[in-house]
Amino acid sequence: MEKKVKQHTKAVHAGDRKKDGRHIPVTTPIHTAASFFYESMEKLDRVFGREEPGFSYARYDNPTNGALEELCASLESGHGALACSSGMAAIHVALLTALTDRRKSVVAAHALYGATVNLLMNVLEPLGVAVRFVDICDLAATEAAIREAKPGCVVMETISNPLLRVGQIDRVAELAKAAGAALLVDNTFATPLLARPMELGANLVVHSLTKFLAGHGDVLGGVVVSDATHYDTLRTLSRTFGPVMGPFESYLAMRGIKTFAVRVERQCANACRVASWLRDQPEVGRVHFPADPAHPDAATIRRLLPEGLYGGIVSFELANAGKQEVFRFMNALRLVVPATSLGDVHTMMLYPAMSSHRDLSPKHRERMGISDGLVRLSVGIEAVEDIIHDLAQALENSGVAGASA
Repeated sequence: MEKKVKQHTKAVHAGDRKKDGRHIPVTTPIHTAASFFYESMEKLDRVFGREEPGFSYARYDNPTNGALEELCASLESGHGALACSSGMAAIHVALLTALTDRRKSVVAAHALYGATVNLLMNVLEPLGVAVRFVDICDLAATEAAIREAKPGCVVMETISNPLLRVGQIDRVAELAKAAGAALLVDNTFATPLLARPMELGANLVVHSLTKFLAGHGDVLGGVVVSDATHYDTLRTLSRTFGPVMGPFESYLAMRGIKTFAVRVERQCANACRVASWLRDQPEVGRVHFPADPAHPDAATIRRLLPEGLYGGIVSFELANAGKQEVFRFMNALRLVVPATSLGDVHTMMLYPAMSSHRDLSPKHRERMGISDGLVRLSVGIEAVEDIIHDLAQALENSGVAGASA
């Protein structure tokens, strides 16, 4: 029996060390050429027509991008992948891929990244795509929504942003398949270390490479991983409107991915410690974290996520706090970086009402459960004692402690 290679090993080796002439580079080189040619026009013709493997024009494919795509497809157990210029570009092309030759209707989890909600409501709906939101963690409600809407695509996140809900991907996949719909899963928060949605029945998986996979805050990018059924459509669409990643960014992302598994393990361990500490603080009204036995999706989490690996994100609500109190608290941070991203090696904090979900109306945020006192903490790889010390001093020095006492 062939030994199944672990994620840590795939992250280090997949996609690299292709023969280049008479030598084999240790890491994938950065190929900056905009176009490629061959010894004969006949061969170039076959490559252009996708009758023979090869590279012809950088909007179509690129050796550096191809190595990254091979790596991501390997990590997600997919047929192939497309490296994109951003996570939102990846979600956009994945949605278009799913809806090609299908009913222009989407059933989406109501707990999604704000920009994804905007894409669905403010870009696709005006173009004639019907969009219906549902509590994806409620299987009965999801089944009813799929039956009534007859969607071409169902959209969810493995671990939702920012309240960290965990839906039953395998069960939703069965419902989508029975309805003839494609299942699209954003796996950014979980990473392939915690979950591989394609192994659970998803057709398309997207990541913001900027986050945990690249992991160092120095590259913007996204990726779509596809099953065999959707791969040709995905590549054809990308050839037409060109959402592709640049080779420098692909190189940086690939370099970052080599250490993602060990980074995420450390971030998961640190996040568990931080979440446990936060629960004991009187200034904190509520902590959202998948390891909590009282989590609303605890049974699903036990079934789908590896024991001890619950992600590197902790969201929590400051008691009786609004925008001003949250700003005072975040301004008092000294180690934790108050920046608009997540998944970096350093710990970061974000205020969803101001950033990730800013463009949603206050009522929409309220329906999603995003309060004005909610902050999202992306836990880094620092010594966890230093992270906790910074949070403690910020609670004390911001006056939040006195206001909530």
